[in-house]
Amino acid sequence: MGGTTTHGAPYYFVPGQSKWPAVGAIALALFGFGLASWFNGASYGPWLFAGFVAVLIYMMVGWFGDVARESEGGLYSQRVDGSFRWSMGWFIFSEVMFFAAFFGALFYARSISMPWLGDLDHKSILWPDFTAIWPNAGPAGTIEAFQTMGPWPIPTINTALLLTSGVTLTIAHHALKENRRGSAQFWLLATVLLGFIFLGFQAYEYIHAYRDLNLKMTSGIFGSTFFMLTGFHGFHVTVGAIMLAVVLFRMTRGHFTAENHFAFEAAAWYWHFVDVVWLGLYIVVYWL
Repeated sequence: MGGTTTHGAPYYFVPGQSKWPAVGAIALALFGFGLASWFNGASYGPWLFAGFVAVLIYMMVGWFGDVARESEGGLYSQRVDGSFRWSMGWFIFSEVMFFAAFFGALFYARSISMPWLGDLDHKSILWPDFTAIWPNAGPAGTIEAFQTMGPWPIPTINTALLLTSGVTLTIAHHALKENRRGSAQFWLLATVLLGFIFLGFQAYEYIHAYRDLNLKMTSGIFGSTFFMLTGFHGFHVTVGAIMLAVVLFRMTRGHFTAENHFAFEAAAWYWHFVDVVWLGLYIVVYWL
């Protein structure tokens, strides 16, 4: 994606037969069987999951490498560019729905089911000592005591890191559009580093939660929603940082022009989406 579009490009490029969809199907099969067997205590489960990771990396390097070579070879017309843009847009929309489901689960547990369980009709039947206060640990004695994760200092530091990374990425984009490649690479590298620093702080936050706060996945609805939302967001930060690192590597190889650089734009769209999701997490999970 994002190579030079030439006037000699075909009306709409149709690639030849490819092995990569089949390789991807093998990776997904290893993912399903590996994760299921791992969760059920099978000794071969981690090995199957490791096979999934290896096959997935092989597929992504090979498939995206083919696409990059086709793009740099001038095979993509404006119609193909439009298809890439629509595809990336729908992909990000699917990710929006993904996080909307998790935010919806948190809203339902916090604002609907908890007050419902705490009213007089249900309180006397289910849990006489239940108190509809968030975060809730359920009936006394069923969940180990834990402390919640507040916004200071790590979540606030991470918010500053992601907001700063959005600025550095925008500067890199403008530099690329002005054909200042050295400046674009510098600011893109800064963005990637900020992303990995964010992940380092989040790893430390999880260690602190388990070791010092006794906050775990088993800590009731608060623990499960906390780790589900922040964990999947961290996974998306990882994916976004890898995407930007690949774009940076391609820039050092001379790929992209000031006019045609959709791979950069697609990664930037994804990164800004990750930034926006974090702002929602920061307010809803850590402050409210």
